Amino acid sequence: MNPTTTAQSEPDTTPANRGPFRVGDRVQLTDPKGRMHTVVLEPGREFHTHRGALAHDAIIGRPDGSVVRSTGGTEYLALRPLLSDYVLSMPRGAQVIYPKDAAQIVTMGDIFPGARVLEAGAGSGALANWLLRAVGPSGDLISYELREDFAAIARRNVEAFFGGPHPAWTLRTGDVLDTTETGFDRIILDLLAPWDAVDLISRALVPGGVFIGYVATTTQLSDLVEALREKGGFTEPRAWESLVRDWHAEGLAVRPDHRMIAHTAFLVSARKLAPGVRCRPSATRRRWSPRRGTARRTATCPRGWSARRPTTACPTTAS
Repeated sequence: MNPTTTAQSEPDTTPANRGPFRVGDRVQLTDPKGRMHTVVLEPGREFHTHRGALAHDAIIGRPDGSVVRSTGGTEYLALRPLLSDYVLSMPRGAQVIYPKDAAQIVTMGDIFPGARVLEAGAGSGALANWLLRAVGPSGDLISYELREDFAAIARRNVEAFFGGPHPAWTLRTGDVLDTTETGFDRIILDLLAPWDAVDLISRALVPGGVFIGYVATTTQLSDLVEALREKGGFTEPRAWESLVRDWHAEGLAVRPDHRMIAHTAFLVSARKLAPGVRCRPSATRRRWSPRRGTARRTATCPRGWSARRPTTACPTTAS
């Protein structure tokens, strides 16, 4: 089979993001003060502000990155919005996952073309856009959302960005805990109590598959990490957050901006191990089980990838 022919036969789900502006394109207009407005180009329409009107026909046919002038003399920079721009300006039901966290999920979760991914909850569809970009038309993204109104918003936002239904996306209204499907390469959960889904994660992930949990508070982080450890069959969970700070650079005046995108959420990740394999933490620690309300001490072995032993010292390190 000719690879070129195969690539051409795949459905094109990517927004028109190259070449001159065309009818139906989404355009971001930035005024001299940095204020941004987004319009969808239609013949004969006009964009109106207190600074005058700007005809869509004056934009259609121009190259990306052009400067156009309103009837009031104000110049606007016209650019196709990036996905990061789109998700921050699209209609919302639930709070969206910020681009800095979505980038971490796609990168650290190693979302690849053709991957089979389970997502819950879908919220306003921000993360679904990133995941669909990553898995491509040959992938499979199944998104769950409990609320029908949020699911409707998510569907509209995703279809608006991709110009119609994406062939790799299935959106379901309901509880992800009710799913019986398995064989997922990646599972991404943005839930109030993701530790309740640990059995689902263990059953539905393929060996070597990656789980990422998106949680807002330290107590949620702690409960999720401990639930993964308690379940077993996962690598030692990793928890982190990302902070983004711009820098002001003008001549010799180089300094950090006074504002930054600080805490938005914590991310917790772990990988599924082969059946019968358990990863024990690398050092003896006092562990807290919130559901039992008791503390306990667990003997661990830094080289151990096996079932728990009732020993009090590590046989590979004891003198």
